[in-house]
Amino acid sequence: MSDKQLLLESLGSAAKQAGFALANLGSAAKNQLLGRIAASLSANSEAILAANARDVAAARAAGIGEAMIDRLLLTQSRLDGIIADIDKVIGLADPVGEEFDSRLLDNGMRLIRRRVPLGVIGVIYEARPNVTVEIAVLAIKTGNAVILRGGKETRESNLALAAAIRSALTAEGLPADCVQLIDNPDRELVSGLLKLDKYVDMIVPRGGQALQRLCAEQATIPVILGGIGICHLYLDQSADLERSIPVIINAKVQRPTVCNALDTLLVHASRAQELPVIAAALKAKGVRLVACGASLALLGAAGIEAEPADDNSFATEWLSLTLGVRLVTDIDHAIAHIRRFSSGHSEAILTESLTEASYFMNKVDSSAVYVNASTRFTDGGQFGLGAEVAVSTQKLHARGPMGLEALTTYKWLGIGDYTCRS
Repeated sequence: MSDKQLLLESLGSAAKQAGFALANLGSAAKNQLLGRIAASLSANSEAILAANARDVAAARAAGIGEAMIDRLLLTQSRLDGIIADIDKVIGLADPVGEEFDSRLLDNGMRLIRRRVPLGVIGVIYEARPNVTVEIAVLAIKTGNAVILRGGKETRESNLALAAAIRSALTAEGLPADCVQLIDNPDRELVSGLLKLDKYVDMIVPRGGQALQRLCAEQATIPVILGGIGICHLYLDQSADLERSIPVIINAKVQRPTVCNALDTLLVHASRAQELPVIAAALKAKGVRLVACGASLALLGAAGIEAEPADDNSFATEWLSLTLGVRLVTDIDHAIAHIRRFSSGHSEAILTESLTEASYFMNKVDSSAVYVNASTRFTDGGQFGLGAEVAVSTQKLHARGPMGLEALTTYKWLGIGDYTCRS
């Protein structure tokens, strides 16, 4: 067995054993531990921000784009927000131990389903150090151990964050290995983690298409796919334009580097003459437009600069201040475009018609579908989940923002009276 395999075996075995200690903690003890983690992060904030500054400086020196750097960057405000989210998780109901679907069989046996932790969760992610805290907190709240593998660009940040979390674990008398970080950038360790099915119960990749495909193709462990957002917003013929423009701007501009930011605006053909008004509002916010032929002609006639769109651009998750624009003949044309190009993340319709709203919600099959609201709401915190492990775009086990319940499974409990099967 190679040194890398030995390392992974050691990590997996330690996580499995640590998970047993976590699984039997009561809700009060877990909440106390989370409070200790929040305090530890606050106490070590200076070291964490200094570590992050080193990561950001190295990323800029390596020529990494601003979209990735924005994901990597921790400010005092962002760190304070991450710590505040821990208090939100503390306030959430603990799903572990919940019993449901109780039924009495004809033979007198009572069957019950009880929620239990999954066990050990492996999370592979890129330039988002906040994920280190979010995953650890949600895992601990649900009694799961976690093995984290962040990107090399966040190594210093993740080491500082993990050290603060592990310090809190030992201060509460729990194994530090409830939360482990693979800080070696060697990609072979990722492939090895994906095959560590002896110890790891679920893999969650949080990153781009290449990472998602790697995990789907190589893992011998169940994988939750998601985090890629090619998100659409359809402006219906009945929409209130004055009220719609702020929603469009919010969906695109508020934080363009995240997966729930808007990528394509679909506009009903009857609203075509209003497209320059929308475009001007977006341009004022620094948005670059990539438009279909009909849209391009309208915008050009109005003196608004745009670039031609094609199938490749409509299939792009921009992660920047770039927006695709397309005129569609009707709601079915809009839905057909979404079905072809969507990643299954988040879609929205702006409309005054209850009929069109209902039709859109029924026909569009993404993890989150909105009426008269920004796609930016697809987020664990916004959904009241406290934080999220990921946004799942698949349909098995979990879909959409994954909170506490998504990190549990259940077992059947059968209670009889010395009951034998006939």
